[in-house]
Amino acid sequence: MANSKYEYVKDFEVNDNILPHTWIVIRIDGRAFTKFSQAHQFQKPNDLQALLLMNASAVAVVEDLADVVFAYGVSDEYSFVLRKTSTLYQRRARCVSIRVFQFHVSVLLCSLLTSVKHLTGFGLSSCNLLISKLISVICSLFASSYVMNWGKYFPETKLQYAPAFDGRAVCYPSESILRDYLSWRQVDCHINNQYNTCFWNLVGSGKSTAESQNMLKGTTADVKNNLLFDTFKINYNDLPQIFRKGSIVYRKKVEKVVKVEDGQEIKRLRSCAVVEHEDIIRDNFWTQYPYILGGK
Repeated sequence: MANSKYEYVKDFEVNDNILPHTWIVIRIDGRAFTKFSQAHQFQKPNDLQALLLMNASAVAVVEDLADVVFAYGVSDEYSFVLRKTSTLYQRRARCVSIRVFQFHVSVLLCSLLTSVKHLTGFGLSSCNLLISKLISVICSLFASSYVMNWGKYFPETKLQYAPAFDGRAVCYPSESILRDYLSWRQVDCHINNQYNTCFWNLVGSGKSTAESQNMLKGTTADVKNNLLFDTFKINYNDLPQIFRKGSIVYRKKVEKVVKVEDGQEIKRLRSCAVVEHEDIIRDNFWTQYPYILGGK
């Protein structure tokens, strides 16, 4: 609408750029994922295939957006860290009205439109959100990858309806505060997993949900560990790290086959997004990979 009498409406757009020289963390969460997990019969307390699908979706985001240097995920949430020097979309946040979209239109719509309306022809459910352009792009990339990869991780389960993810953006001024944020999420992973492991084993043993909640109310970590071991012969520390620590995604140089000559594989070091399940609270990981947060 350039050079038209209607151009004055642009005056109502708000200048809401994100603070410069700060770490941007965009955390996305599954919207109504309790209902979604029930509809698709996810295993409790953890469905490994569902977690692997979340990880694959996060890898797609990291591979697509070079400014995303690290990601941490647990359950139905993922946090994406953008480098302090990122100018992706001019660090711009905008008020947009979007809808929960099918994967084949999500990236295009969220990348190009600031107001998505009247899309009932696509069979979409209405969901108005106050969301930044950064969030809309990451949410759309994540959701589209989730749908596209569904059949790989759930070949015997039909996708009943498209998943939705909401998001928020927070700026952290220093590396130490950023690490505290990531530590908080990993601690939360442990606390929730320990509780849920106890809860669903109690329910599986015949207890009602109310009885299980009452038994666990106010219990310490040691009490929960003893309950798991004494009652169900489960050593909490032996559970897979993906359940206890969550998942991290970052770029790492790994050997990849680049070509085959005379029947021999030729390998070279290539940087690619990898998924691991490490302790990111202590310094060891960050000391080993200082380049992730821009160190030498």
